[in-house]
Amino acid sequence: MSKSKILVVGGTGYIGKRIVKASLAQGHPTYVLMRREIGYDIDKLQMLLSFKEQGARLIEGSFSDHQSLVDAVKQVDVVICTMSGVQFRSHNILLQLKLVDAIKEAGNIKVCIM
Repeated sequence: MSKSKILVVGGTGYIGKRIVKASLAQGHPTYVLMRREIGYDIDKLQMLLSFKEQGARLIEGSFSDHQSLVDAVKQVDVVICTMSGVQFRSHNILLQLKLVDAIKEAGNIKVCIM
């Protein structure tokens, strides 16, 4: 059976980093959305580079650029969004809705976990 291509959104967070590691350990082609908004957060950048060294593919995308989200989603079969929204719940809900719109437009996703 072929492995699902998995996109993890929020891959540098508490849950996301564990999902990325588990996906890689199970042999799934694993993609991590690298948001432009990450800026100069050295810890997150180092984590992303570590994921890349372990075999993950980094996909640059932004919630302020709908087409970049659609392009990212088109490369995978499964989307797992691990953005917690603890501090900015209403803001993250709006971002998740943007992701849902991109998933609908891409039209290729078998499973979406948010």
